[in-house]
Amino acid sequence: MSTETKVVVITGASAGIGAALARTLGAQGRQLVLAARRASELEAIAADSGSAALPVVTDVTRRKDVESLAARALERFGQIDVWVNNAGRGISRQVSELTDDDIDDMILVNVKSVLYGVQAVLPHFKSRKRGHIINISSMLGRVPLAPFRSAYAASKHALNSLTANLRMELRAQYPEIHVSTVSPGIVATDFGLNVRHGGVDSRSLPGAQSAEDVAAVIADVIARPRADAYTRPEMRQLVQLYYGAEDMGAVETQPPFMPATVRRK
Repeated sequence: MSTETKVVVITGASAGIGAALARTLGAQGRQLVLAARRASELEAIAADSGSAALPVVTDVTRRKDVESLAARALERFGQIDVWVNNAGRGISRQVSELTDDDIDDMILVNVKSVLYGVQAVLPHFKSRKRGHIINISSMLGRVPLAPFRSAYAASKHALNSLTANLRMELRAQYPEIHVSTVSPGIVATDFGLNVRHGGVDSRSLPGAQSAEDVAAVIADVIARPRADAYTRPEMRQLVQLYYGAEDMGAVETQPPFMPATVRRK
């Protein structure tokens, strides 16, 4: 295999951002390993993403499935260069309404599944002394824009922390293993329809960014590795405004922050 041909594993690849990323990278000539639970949808995306794309039916909430995903990728291509932890799920429930099951589900799907991916691929990256882990987070993991996504936001905050700590852990001994966070805002996918406790179609929300635009940002992070990327430049400015404020509570009363009394499914 050419040293310039990167093998990229993408979880949550059967729809939305993952599917758009598969098509984008396939058009660039990347070798792809695509993971999701839905076999027929996954196979269709693989067919659209290059003749060498390998679909692997995977439940990312099961560590053994994720370990098998890494093994299948290595068996097929002999190497992994980039691992994109994209699979995730939202929730429509405010903090006062959350149950134990709500929290457990958000942590399992959005945090532990990423940990499984990291720990499955990291030995291979360490043996090669290079690689790239990209964790797809959310603007809700940075700022409280939607209180009804409370536990989802909390899980993405946890993901952001794990990502940063992993990067610091590896930096001295493995400087060529890159660890990145990508934070989209609202994306025009069916994400909202699949959230826990129900929700609206994200494609109907004003200002939703296309999955293709988000995929282009992720592809750029693969080409030019960096620690942190937002899918729109104004997002970074909003984060700086929020955390730089003397009183975050005052900022939360201004647009685009949603008042805590508003609940929108």
